[in-house]
Amino acid sequence: MFPHPRLAIATASVLAWFLLPQVLSLHYLDVLNFAAILAIGGLGVGLLLGQCGIVNLGQAAFYGCGAYVTAYGTTVLGWPALPSLVFGAVISGGLAALIGFPILRLSGFFLALATLAMGSIAGVLFFEWDWLTGGTLGMGGIPKLSLLGFELSTPGRYHYFIWPLVVLLLWLARNLVDSRPGLAMRAMRDAAPAAEVLAVDMHGLKTAMFVICAVLGSVAGSLFAHYVSFVSVQSFTVEKSIMFLLVPVVAGVHSVFGIVIGALFVALVPELLSGLGDMHQVLFGLVLVLVVTVVPGGLTGAFKQFRLIRRGR
Repeated sequence: MFPHPRLAIATASVLAWFLLPQVLSLHYLDVLNFAAILAIGGLGVGLLLGQCGIVNLGQAAFYGCGAYVTAYGTTVLGWPALPSLVFGAVISGGLAALIGFPILRLSGFFLALATLAMGSIAGVLFFEWDWLTGGTLGMGGIPKLSLLGFELSTPGRYHYFIWPLVVLLLWLARNLVDSRPGLAMRAMRDAAPAAEVLAVDMHGLKTAMFVICAVLGSVAGSLFAHYVSFVSVQSFTVEKSIMFLLVPVVAGVHSVFGIVIGALFVALVPELLSGLGDMHQVLFGLVLVLVVTVVPGGLTGAFKQFRLIRRGR
């Protein structure tokens, strides 16, 4: 037995990461890679929701921005992948600062509706600006990512690249949550008047976190574009924003590393239910309702409760 449960979980996770491409079909490796992309975009939404209490229903706007900038930069301008990805993140972060500065003065349902409107407007612009985005025809021919001259042209190779990147981003997010700005965010979320008395710049902090959320969404969009080599407006709808929101809700909004569990749930469960025919979307909705009702703290919250029960508390 392992002396520490966390060591056992970490060891099992590394073994699974290494062995899964050897035993899974290409189809399920595809699903796992899309789950990793969901985890990156959902991490930004989770930080906003869990640490700041802000519901973001417009993450697909930044997801699409990153994907289209990468597509345009690599196919039309001939840029390498990394500068295109960075430029997409810079544009998304700048737009988030520009948009977030006024709308983050709202709160509650009004703020959620404002982010929903932002995502809807972005979807319309992606459709209308066909000279830039290709409209419904989309943009193809996006090159595969290369790492040290090694092309990530198969789902197995991409798996070995993207999941360590997910872990790195989760580790950075965890450090942010455990830092003084993280403490200020939780104070702002739980006791805004007290945080204001303590001179916490709440509006500036919200704007900074909104920018981080946008950058993560943009990175996820760029990785998606390179993976599928094609982007179109159908990939950046409000439905995609809702999927990003489901990731932290299912995982537990206060858990950072639990984002992986939420992303795997959102990506894998519909795929497993798809074998049941046209009813699989209804069944997935029922499963979501069951999870939210039975374990309102998310799957990680249910695991913590189980551990407390075993300890006799």
